[in-house]
Amino acid sequence: MDVINIFLTGDLGDGLADFVHDQRRFTFDRLGPEGPLRLVEGPMWAFVDWVMPELAGLEMCRRLRADPRTAEAHVTMVLEADDPEDRRRALRAGADDYVVGPLTRTAVLDRVLALQSRTAERQAPRRFEVGALTIDLAALQARWAGQPIVLRPNEFRLLRFLAENPNRVLTREDLIAGLGKREPPIDERTVDVWVGRLRRAIKAAGGGNPLRTVRSMGYVFDAG
Repeated sequence: MDVINIFLTGDLGDGLADFVHDQRRFTFDRLGPEGPLRLVEGPMWAFVDWVMPELAGLEMCRRLRADPRTAEAHVTMVLEADDPEDRRRALRAGADDYVVGPLTRTAVLDRVLALQSRTAERQAPRRFEVGALTIDLAALQARWAGQPIVLRPNEFRLLRFLAENPNRVLTREDLIAGLGKREPPIDERTVDVWVGRLRRAIKAAGGGNPLRTVRSMGYVFDAG
């Protein structure tokens, strides 16, 4: 089943439940200055408020365009008023279009469904590199300095999430949430099993051990 990822910078991102429509699953998440806190698998739609608590919506838009995970997202700026100059600034910052807030669930879905029917879906980047690591999303293949890393699906997705968040401590709960493993509940110690398998696979491919354990906290992918 195809997944449509909808991210919102406002409170609405925390309060909407996923649902299925026309053979697609629509998922909703809150989007902060650090970008997505989970894997984005499939088309991404971002609704960015003109004013945010942590930074301006224009800066958020620029960050989305600069981040390889979100560079191809469809970005809608949520304006506070229908001001021509604000519209122009939003588009110059990288927004694809704009709406006048406040947003509602119905307004978000109407816009996503309407635009989907008229435009081709943008796809997430199909290949990216972090140091010696290369991840090919189209082929579901990871390589270390050209050597294939033999991975199960869970370990491949875990490696991708860690590589998308290099040099950052991720707790077990972060990793469970990032992989979308909230339902049914996953024991946090299961993460240790995943990490152990991933470490062995990277080592077998000649990559050493880039996954560092931070005692009582979690794990870090050391990108150098």
